Parts: sequence; structure tokens; C-alpha cells
Amino acid sequence: MYRDIVEFARSTPGWLHAFAETGTDAGLFAFAALFVLAWWRARRRPPRDMALVLLGPVAVVLVYLFSEVVKILVREDRPCRGLVTIAACPEAGDWSFPSNHSVIAAAAAGTLVLAWRALAPLVLPLAALMAFSRVFVGVHYPHDVAAGFLLGVALAPLLVLLLVGAGTPLVRRWGGWMMAAPPHGPDLPVGGGAAGRR
Repeated sequence: MYRDIVEFARSTPGWLHAFAETGTDAGLFAFAALFVLAWWRARRRPPRDMALVLLGPVAVVLVYLFSEVVKILVREDRPCRGLVTIAACPEAGDWSFPSNHSVIAAAAAGTLVLAWRALAPLVLPLAALMAFSRVFVGVHYPHDVAAGFLLGVALAPLLVLLLVGAGTPLVRRWGGWMMAAPPHGPDLPVGGGAAGRR
């Protein structure tokens, strides 16, 4: 399957090669921008919503580090050795399983969906496309990206759910500067104060 995909990829136009090579990293920047947008949205929502957003990038980093440990333990060589592929084959010792790009993309998508469900139709296909692009450009086997995707999309949201119970009180106590103030103060009704009681 890997060779079939790589041979097909080589027959596609040059602009698609460039798009596939740069698209993965561009997609990671898009996920970073969506986290910022989700943070802005959560400013006017309950502290738990803010905790879900803030814990998302933390979970992404933790799952990425875990995938690096798996890489070192498995030590699977890259499939592109001796082949002509769209992307340059990484140096020896840069192991293949699982795909870190797939892990990060899927973890970002999964935690964003947890914080903002309406993003699911956008971020999940984007993460899947980013994962497939690693096979398309020739630097990973299909099972590398499949394992990375499943690891990221399952483990990162699970970590967020495990940590949100501890994170919400911290946001409530220390994160006031991040939250938008209610339009009339935290406890006063419209027209509150001495003048409002007259």
C-alpha cells in the first residue's frame, strides 16, 4: 500500500507536491490559531470551559512526548530509504512509528472538539488529511499515521478530562484576568448599587 501511494503521489502535479509538503506544518499553525479562538470564546463562558481550552495544548504536548518514547522503543526505520519520494527522507535514527505529525494533529483536533464541539466537522477531517499527507510525501508507512492518529485523538482528550477537575478550580481562583467581566459586575443586577435600589 505504501509503495502504491508513493508511486501515485509522484505522478501528481508539482503544485500538489508543494501543498502536501507544506500543508502539514501549515495545518499545525491553523490548530494553534483555533486554540486562540477557542480561548477567546471561553472568556465569557464558565471556568470549566476555559479549563478545557487551556488543558488542550498541555495534553497535546504530553501525548507528543509519549509518542517520542514509543518511537525510541519501537525503532522502526523510515520506509523511504532508497526510494524517490516527494519529501526528503529523514536521517537515520529519526524513527518512523508512530508519526508525530499525526499524533499532534489528531490530539489538537480531539481536544478542540472537547472544548468546542462545533469545530468537529472542520478539525477532524483536517487532522486526517494532515496524517495522510505524511504517507503521500513518502516519509511514513500507513500504519505509522493510523497509529499516531488513534493515539492522539484518544489519549489527548482523555488526559484533558482527567485533569479538568483539578484545572477548573485553578481557573476560577487564578484565571480571572483571562475571563471577560460580566457586563454589570459579578453579583450586581442591572442598575445595582445604591442608585439601583431607589
